[in-house]
Amino acid sequence: MNYYLGVDGGGSKTLVVLCDESGRIVGRAASGCGNHQLGVELAQRNIRAAVDEALQQAGIGKDQVARSVFGLAGADREADFRILRPMIAELDMGDHEIVCDTVIGLRAGTRQAHGVVVICGSGTNCYGINRQGEELQVGGFGYAFGDFGGGSDLAVEVFRSVIRAWEGREASTLLSEPALRMLAMASEEEMFHHYLDHERRIPRDLAKLLFEVAERDETAQTILARQGRELGKAAGAVIRKLRMENDVFDLVMAGSILTRGDSRYILPHLDAQIRELAPGCEPTILTLEPVAGALFMAIGREDGVDEEVYDRIYHQLSVKAASVS
Repeated sequence: MNYYLGVDGGGSKTLVVLCDESGRIVGRAASGCGNHQLGVELAQRNIRAAVDEALQQAGIGKDQVARSVFGLAGADREADFRILRPMIAELDMGDHEIVCDTVIGLRAGTRQAHGVVVICGSGTNCYGINRQGEELQVGGFGYAFGDFGGGSDLAVEVFRSVIRAWEGREASTLLSEPALRMLAMASEEEMFHHYLDHERRIPRDLAKLLFEVAERDETAQTILARQGRELGKAAGAVIRKLRMENDVFDLVMAGSILTRGDSRYILPHLDAQIRELAPGCEPTILTLEPVAGALFMAIGREDGVDEEVYDRIYHQLSVKAASVS
């Protein structure tokens, strides 16, 4: 019996799943940060701990794992892979591959061999692969390098919108009251001085307030619309550079802002950026744990994934039964 191992290593959590050749999950384990950019030793320790626990659950040794795929946040450039190759090699997992977590997100979201994925979680990223196997990533490096959005940036937008409304630079916003409540502040003035005096980091959780008030608040709608346009611009750049304008493919939307938030306020603006460019592009919200993409890649390196195996993994790792047309 062959076994396959998939890893999804993110900034806050690492998830490892082990399955047999029929697609039956035999081991699953989670640990902390798996992004080497936040600490190489920390990431290696967490990945190793989750891999060891999954193997222990399955009751098998490393030598029984036919192939492993590690989908890791921060695996973006050759400079990253020079760190990651020896780091993962020390795990002694035999035949393995290291890819960016965007790659496994796409693979988990479409049954086609080609497509595009936009990720909007703590940050944003976009990746695509065309029918010829050419790949391209756009974004993933933060605001100074061209990105906008994700939970971190959106939280800042909430915070500054409350400040601007308080100062009179913008109209009042329904974001103010829930933001003050979440930050345990009695007033905008207290919030302003507290965060200046103590150099506090703006908590990412503020981003979710956008969806709570968006139906009735123009400021929230404007921020979310910008997020949609920016994701659409990134996807459009990938589509053009990979010459996919005339192809039929899925545009997979992944990350907590897209999968847990109300897509009504983002998707139309994303879609408007790409609809004329690529009429055959079909937006779809990721409904599987991204680690499923790592399993599909590990199992189907040569002959693809059998439909029965795919369906079995899908039912075990499905997180949301939803699609967007």
